[in-house]
Amino acid sequence: MPTTEKLLLSVVERGGYPDFTPLYQRLGYNVARETNMRKVLQFLKKNTPAVIVAEFNFQSDFRDRTSSLESMMAVVQRMPETRVVVFYDREYAHQLARLTERFPLLLTLRFPLAEADIERALANPSG
Repeated sequence: MPTTEKLLLSVVERGGYPDFTPLYQRLGYNVARETNMRKVLQFLKKNTPAVIVAEFNFQSDFRDRTSSLESMMAVVQRMPETRVVVFYDREYAHQLARLTERFPLLLTLRFPLAEADIERALANPSG
């Protein structure tokens, strides 16, 4: 599998917050951006990012999952060097807890996002 040591995959399905691409680039990452989970899964078949930054979007219509992040995490768990940072809304903390029980995440950051918190998370990828 091709690997770029400083590749960061930014998964922005809904957005509504600032584009942190300049911050990611300033920290030395090559940034790839995907906007739907199908494309994320295709991307992960060909690339092994150092970091994935994604949103947690609770989807109540899923019977067996909390969000599409579970599909991504099923792939990422086979990439032990890849770290994941998840952005979430306070109102979905309970549902996010169900996801973090199944898949250990590097870090969760609650909206509103502070650039300094993201920078700390990415500058210290061991958590």
